[in-house]
Amino acid sequence: MRPADLWNQLVLALVFLTRLPLGFALPDREVPLMRSLWAFPLAGVVVGLIAGLPLWFSGPSLLMAALSVVLAIWLTGGLHEDGLADFTDGMGGQTRQERLRIMRDPAIGSYGTLALLGCLILRVVAIAGLGPMGPMALVAAAALGRALMVLTLAVLPAARQDGLGRAAGQAGRGQLLAAGAIALIVLAPMGQAGLAGLIAALVMAGLAIRLARQRLGGQTGDVLGTVAILAETAALSAMAIALYPATNSS
Repeated sequence: MRPADLWNQLVLALVFLTRLPLGFALPDREVPLMRSLWAFPLAGVVVGLIAGLPLWFSGPSLLMAALSVVLAIWLTGGLHEDGLADFTDGMGGQTRQERLRIMRDPAIGSYGTLALLGCLILRVVAIAGLGPMGPMALVAAAALGRALMVLTLAVLPAARQDGLGRAAGQAGRGQLLAAGAIALIVLAPMGQAGLAGLIAALVMAGLAIRLARQRLGGQTGDVLGTVAILAETAALSAMAIALYPATNSS
């Protein structure tokens, strides 16, 4: 594949997953979103690098962590948080059709609100507890969360005939292997803490995928966002716990 094609696919992944104004860099011809799935973890790297900027400045750890989370939400337009809220609300429905209908309702319910609050609190506290490893952990967790979106697209069919989940298509083996390899490379410098983060992220993603299969019969854009944000939160939390003795002693 030509380097220009890989670049276009990376740009498309960034346009799809972030608010970065990169649409001008896309070619005139349409680039299928499915071909850019391998680059989802790289989009996570970009988000993590930018969101981690506040962590390089001196200040109260909780405040710097909160600024980092707010910056990440702004960069992504709250795409994944919105998916988590919709998915959580939808699980209160009694039938598959009702769950899908609730997930498309722009209003947020009590389940979605509680899920968002819990996720935000965990992310802020985890990042604050990571100490000097915070910026690297944030990049690794963001890349891992987006790689698990690709895993979701590989193992679940689309639950709807339209929407983001349908547009992304079915991830092939090559896309999945490439995305997984990128995430593992980014995660490797975290050592044992990275392994803890990987296990926690896989568990949370697996639970969300299983629930989506049972309750929806497949994936939607909201399911993808849920997997990404839950996996990222779980990874950050596990890495903070694994690194706690070192950061606490310092």
